[in-house]
Amino acid sequence: MADEAAARAALEKRVIDFTEAFNREDIDEVMSWFAADAIYDEFNGVRSVGLAAIRKAFEPQFAGKYGRMRFHTEDMFLDVAAQKALIRWTLTLEEPHRAGAYRGLDILHWRGDRLVEKHTYCKALIPLIRKKAAMQAEGSWPGSNL
Repeated sequence: MADEAAARAALEKRVIDFTEAFNREDIDEVMSWFAADAIYDEFNGVRSVGLAAIRKAFEPQFAGKYGRMRFHTEDMFLDVAAQKALIRWTLTLEEPHRAGAYRGLDILHWRGDRLVEKHTYCKALIPLIRKKAAMQAEGSWPGSNL
């Protein structure tokens, strides 16, 4: 029982520390969490694979393109056995002449102390709808692998 509690606490700490690295605007620290073969699925459907591609996807954010960005944790679900976490957040964006926020979540898959998958979703007025033919061509249409 103590081992389970310790494993849960360790996973929760990894998730919090990873999120706080974003809030410190430290791209090097954020990247230090990712495994070399990691996957980052953005809320807009763009997928980046590997450290160089993931870093490139994050660069506009860390360069301040969207203003000061802060993730405020609302809730977290942990599956310790599977080393997966879901963190729900509100992201605030602040610039000198405007500010706003949106809600979203990240599904994080860990392998030891390295993040191997980060899937980001957000609440949107218009959902991202992909064409069936394109999804079938890449093998991502539900049931196309059967």
